[in-house]
Amino acid sequence: MAGSAELASLEESFRKFAIYGDTKATGQEMNGKNWAKLCKDCKVTDGKSVTSTDVDIVFSKVKGKTARVINYEEFKKALEELAPKRFKGKSKEEAYEAICQLVAGKEPINVGVTKAKTVGAVERLTDTSKYTGSHKERFDESGKGKGKSGRENIVDTSGYVSAYKNAGTYDTKVKK
Repeated sequence: MAGSAELASLEESFRKFAIYGDTKATGQEMNGKNWAKLCKDCKVTDGKSVTSTDVDIVFSKVKGKTARVINYEEFKKALEELAPKRFKGKSKEEAYEAICQLVAGKEPINVGVTKAKTVGAVERLTDTSKYTGSHKERFDESGKGKGKSGRENIVDTSGYVSAYKNAGTYDTKVKK
């Protein structure tokens, strides 16, 4: 079996992939989408001997009948199921060792993340130092927006009708 340091890094990889893309995830359970991402990112699926269909079948086999997620123990069973398929020439133990080495210490890869570009017209439009007039008042010296305090026409929500000139005079009239 794998060494204790390798098992720790395998468990760490499980946790990182388990919380990937889910803000509410605790890292104790992994869903099918993240299992498929782990197999793809760690090169467990190679398109020939192990395909994405094989990965889905193994996930369904190791999880509980009504469950939608797998825990760490089920995760290790799933790797044991995939190991002989991925490494055909090796014994079960060697194949499991090799597949653990593929997964251990890996993190989810962010592919296709869009970066913001500031070129051409966009650069001129977002440069707050060139703003004039009332728009200039909405930003401080560093170019950061002031929010509501940068607006001149802040709505009065005191409860009186807008543009009512005698606001606050009711109490003085009633006391007479």
